[in-house]
Amino acid sequence: MDNTASQKGFRQRKSQPNVRLRNSSTEGFDGSQLFEDTSGLPGSQTPYRNHQSGHEAAGFPGQSILTDPMSNLAVAYGSSLASQGKEMMDKNLDRFIPISKLKYYFAVDTVYVGKKLALLVFPYMHENWEVSYQQDTPVAPRFDVNAPDLYIPAMGFITYVLVAGLALGTQNRFSPELLGVQASSALLWLIMEVLAVLLSLYLVTVNADLTTIDLLAFSGYKYVGMIVGVVAGLMFGRPAYYLSLLWCCAAIVVFMIRTLRLKLLSEAAAEGRLVRGAKNQLRMYLTMAIAAAQPVFMYWLTCHLIR
Repeated sequence: MDNTASQKGFRQRKSQPNVRLRNSSTEGFDGSQLFEDTSGLPGSQTPYRNHQSGHEAAGFPGQSILTDPMSNLAVAYGSSLASQGKEMMDKNLDRFIPISKLKYYFAVDTVYVGKKLALLVFPYMHENWEVSYQQDTPVAPRFDVNAPDLYIPAMGFITYVLVAGLALGTQNRFSPELLGVQASSALLWLIMEVLAVLLSLYLVTVNADLTTIDLLAFSGYKYVGMIVGVVAGLMFGRPAYYLSLLWCCAAIVVFMIRTLRLKLLSEAAAEGRLVRGAKNQLRMYLTMAIAAAQPVFMYWLTCHLIR
């Protein structure tokens, strides 16, 4: 018993210098070291390793979702619904505006644009107004001057807005708001005109080879005459505006009648019944009404630009 007690007392005395040594080393830094350095102690990196191994054991949280067969089935079902919705939207949209055919209406070149502009201003000497076909498909506009296009109407609309801004600027009436009103009103009248023609064709029950884009192209050709009238008025005064606009109005009326009568009266022309029947007369009246509406829009959209 005495030996055991003496051994315990010896161990206690032996451990005291170690404790004093640690305390003295801590006091040696004058309190500048806030925490005790335990990097050299065994097992100091154990919590970090355990934490890292826990993440590795858990794995990526979305990994189980991606490998789940039900999630794969849901993704496949969602993609099929999206594709069906896209096909349905394209089908319903093509009924009114065939987006897939827009490339045809912009297939133009410089020669075609020059010939078409000359035809819009001087249509009186042109004889052949029929559109050429190749294997039941109309040829591109760059190969046939009678084919409708959207390049000239689009560029004509933009040029008309720019010329309107120039005319307003020369009269000290230019403002971005007024120019925006000018562009939006011209676009609104164009849309209303196309919708009115579509409604008239539906009421008359005309099975014509006319699409919405065709009507948009034919209605947009009047911007060429509007630009000519406004530019002539800016350069030579109001009398030149009236004379040039009158010429362009007569030209667009001739152009629309000779172009649309082949579209609206194609079935009657094939059967040799151009005048007989009330339905054919309605078609002729509709053609004349569409042509007569062009000078009204041309004057309405340009008369306030020349003073």
